[in-house]
Amino acid sequence: METHEYFYRRLPHWHPENATFFVTFRLEGSLPQSVLAQLQDEYEREKRLIETLPPENREIEQYHAYKRAFARYDRALEQAKGTQWLADPQIAQIVQKEIHSLHPENYILLSYCIMPNHIHLLLSMESILPPSARKDGTQFTALSQALWLLKGRTGYLCRKIMGQHGRFWHRESYDHVVRNEREFRRILNYIVNNPVNAGLVSEWQAWPYTYVSPDLF
Repeated sequence: METHEYFYRRLPHWHPENATFFVTFRLEGSLPQSVLAQLQDEYEREKRLIETLPPENREIEQYHAYKRAFARYDRALEQAKGTQWLADPQIAQIVQKEIHSLHPENYILLSYCIMPNHIHLLLSMESILPPSARKDGTQFTALSQALWLLKGRTGYLCRKIMGQHGRFWHRESYDHVVRNEREFRRILNYIVNNPVNAGLVSEWQAWPYTYVSPDLF
């Protein structure tokens, strides 16, 4: 079972081949550093308590602590007053179009939700081959290559429309390997209901920037 330290840069990422991933990334400037520090402190306190448990109980408790930490992080994004460029329909539609454009060559698109300051994706990398190593020897996984393309393309196009210079997306992305069907359904439900839980719409189908693959119905 993998966990990730997702609040700071240079996160550890586990990308097994042919897996399904839950991915979240946010706009640059969407959360103040003080909020991130508070979230990290809360998570570190939980981890220290887990270290006092018997070894056989730590793994599952670490997983639950991580899920709670991510839920707090996502709630913070919903309540944040920072950059919300994705609330602009023109910007959201650019991102939406590019998400679809990378399917099925770079990933199998299962679901997504574009919120005002962040994005949730549910992607399958089944039969998606990793790219060749770069000239400098850097080896991307299939998922990291796909996210690099998605964030690069959308960042460039959105900055051009906005007449903005500087970074559009925050450097880091959160990604989590979906372990089984039960977790898959829980995450899918979480993604589509994000706008409902944020009070943006009363039914998930009413949000114009939510997608679920017809194959999942």
